[in-house]
Amino acid sequence: MAIFKYNSERPLPGSAGLHLHYWGREQCAPGHSVGPGVRDLYKIHFIHSGTGKVVVGEETHILQGGQAFLTYPHVVTHYAADIADPWSYSWVAFTGEEIGHVLKRTSLSPEHPVFPMDEHFMPALYDRLTDAADAMDSAHCLDLPLKAIMYEFLALLLRTVPAAGDVLPLPRQKSIYVEQCLHYLHAHYCENVTVEMMSASLKLDRKYLSALFKRSIGMPPQQYLLNFRMAKACELLTETRCTIGEISRSVGYQDPLLFSRMFKKVKGSSPKDYRSRHADNDIVL
Repeated sequence: MAIFKYNSERPLPGSAGLHLHYWGREQCAPGHSVGPGVRDLYKIHFIHSGTGKVVVGEETHILQGGQAFLTYPHVVTHYAADIADPWSYSWVAFTGEEIGHVLKRTSLSPEHPVFPMDEHFMPALYDRLTDAADAMDSAHCLDLPLKAIMYEFLALLLRTVPAAGDVLPLPRQKSIYVEQCLHYLHAHYCENVTVEMMSASLKLDRKYLSALFKRSIGMPPQQYLLNFRMAKACELLTETRCTIGEISRSVGYQDPLLFSRMFKKVKGSSPKDYRSRHADNDIVL
């Protein structure tokens, strides 16, 4: 069931700055879908758990808990909760001439609207806005407290997804750690590998290693490993006669059903359907 909160003060046409329109949260039903369609405001969804997909133009993004996505005004967007593991999310909708200038200082764009959530502020944004609204005994006093929270969020967003030119290069030693991570994942993706195993092998703290990897690569090690495994699975599906079970075990999944479920989340179709669409004609299946 969705829960909505509204900012009662409406912005003037062409108003500058930032105006918060509404915020809310929902545990989505399996397959719950929105769009394709457009809005006349910016809207950010924060994924707290579960999975789903976001489609903008020709780009499809698979999201899971700990990620967020931004929809832009007048850009056709479609998003849907997974059927087996529907996402739970909160959202915030806002406008303002200042927003475009802020977003230009990030790496976000309509084609690349996904970004990682921090551990504290973003997951709690709905509660912070609601608490601020409930604490005010007069609607005409509400605008400033809500704006203060939103500006704090935008400042965090600038630090979380800075534009490419604003990212400081990793020191050489830290770059070596990331290279070692990649080498380890590429060498062991076909095994039941975990981040704990990788960090122990490299003799590094797990949280430190994950944060370092995410800063350099743009996603956590678990997500990178999943994407890498599915890319290898695609190669095996289109270039070999291996069965689904054989491919599953070849990319680190002992359970073919789990492999098929993860493959569909990443690629948007089952391994069998993917193979039928992409397999070389000279491979007898």
